[in-house]
Amino acid sequence: MTRGGPVKIGTRGSPLALIQAESVAGVLRRLGAQVELVPVRTEGDRRLEVQLASIGGKGLFVREIEEMLLAGTLDCAVHSLKDLPAEMPGGLTLAAFPEREDARDVLITREARRLDTLRPGARIGTGSPRRRALALAARSDLVVEPLRGNVETRLRKLESEGLDGVLLAAAGLRRLGITPAHVQPLDADVFVPAIGQGVLAVESRAGDARTASLLSQLDHAPTRACALAERACLARLGASCNSPVAAHATQAGRDLRMTALVASEDGRKVLRASGTEASEGAESLGRRLAASLLDQGASSIAPLQPGKPWRE
Repeated sequence: MTRGGPVKIGTRGSPLALIQAESVAGVLRRLGAQVELVPVRTEGDRRLEVQLASIGGKGLFVREIEEMLLAGTLDCAVHSLKDLPAEMPGGLTLAAFPEREDARDVLITREARRLDTLRPGARIGTGSPRRRALALAARSDLVVEPLRGNVETRLRKLESEGLDGVLLAAAGLRRLGITPAHVQPLDADVFVPAIGQGVLAVESRAGDARTASLLSQLDHAPTRACALAERACLARLGASCNSPVAAHATQAGRDLRMTALVASEDGRKVLRASGTEASEGAESLGRRLAASLLDQGASSIAPLQPGKPWRE
């Protein structure tokens, strides 16, 4: 951030990403900062119709943005936390976590149906190995079909491809102001959300004290504690975007409660671990639950590299 110049915020160019970045920019403006949004078209955006695992994983949505941060072209960047690999590039830090939005998944259907009342053999669309595995764990008769594209594209495919339902994140719908006619929020204790789902992460250069001071005013301590716990679990498991894993933490008073999960791709095996710890021990909680899952045999049912965080 040049003295007297605007804070340059990098973001993907999708409608959802721009809304998320603007939510951060709006707070900074209210704090008296000048702000400039810089949309970046990432490789992941250029290849939205290809399954992530086949082209390199979630890192494709952030790599160009992080390179611009390191080069000094940007001062900070706003990401969906679930898009960030477990391992951070050297020289960058997650400076702020604004308050979390609804972390749950939702089922959107063409008719008024719930997951347990869909017709036998119903066709469900999702691009997430986790959602696929949990849907099949709940209903082994479902036909789960790959689905990519932004939120609006996925909703259009519900009609155009004759699907019975699509699985999406509640947070994205709420931020976009989309209210489908038929939507079922799924219980987060059963249909455990993705690591970091509903959380925005504001990334900056590790040595940029001026930007860090400004961004610290956006940080929501309970959200930070939950994010650190979930990401510690991710790192210890060594999970990639192709791994059906989940972790969801919530804060109650001074304690964190967290559930973590690893499933086989077909949903036939689902391993769970849960625990509680003081929020100061967030990362310890995440590592402890990951260790419990590994002790249960998680690495034998899902693609994991325990202790070796994926940087895709």
